Amino acid sequence: MRWFRFGAGRRQAERDPGRQQEIYRELRQRFGGHVPGRFADQAAEATRLLDGDDGIVVAAHLLREFADAAFAATAGQGFQADRRNYRWTWQGAGPRLRSPLAGGPGFSLHPYVHVAAAAAVVAGRAGQLVKVTAAEPVLTHVLEILDLITAGWEYGGVAPDADAANLASALIAAARELRAAMPDAPPLPSGIRDQMRRNNTVDVWDPAANRIVGGFNPGRAMREALLA
Repeated sequence: MRWFRFGAGRRQAERDPGRQQEIYRELRQRFGGHVPGRFADQAAEATRLLDGDDGIVVAAHLLREFADAAFAATAGQGFQADRRNYRWTWQGAGPRLRSPLAGGPGFSLHPYVHVAAAAAVVAGRAGQLVKVTAAEPVLTHVLEILDLITAGWEYGGVAPDADAANLASALIAAARELRAAMPDAPPLPSGIRDQMRRNNTVDVWDPAANRIVGGFNPGRAMREALLA
């Protein structure tokens, strides 16, 4: 397992790789699809476990691990994929592309639990994150996952449920807070910029009741958060 390294002079004394490994193992054992309970409740509890600077480093690792697995799962289905712009992959593949949010081989993390918790940590502690680890890779992975989700809704016929909409909202908040905390945030990738130009509201489903429970406009949410 690879971990983000602190830069020179970035509070080396407070880094504890052993503690990071413990947090990571506990997150995988205590939370996920194999555990009974609502995903939102699990994510909230997992967020509390990601405490201190070591929790921030683990959160960054979770986002990278899931982004890597999602890209591998997309490319593994035989479709060309650009991690910086999933839009054209979904446009070309449509419903033939199985959403990586469904999990499967190569995934050890649950998007609505582990990734949602990591996004909450980034959003809530962005000011500290930029002090203890490299912020730009974290932002890149946040936006990759967000692009993959929203492009699937727009072009792949993926029907979002409440957990998916909550994850997208958490990723948008993470991107907003992290960009605000960075002294020189990079430009937004083209896939995200394309989504921001759109103004479509998607129906949010409750699979258990098989009914629509709300709506979500990702383009508007991104514009309000990332262009403010």
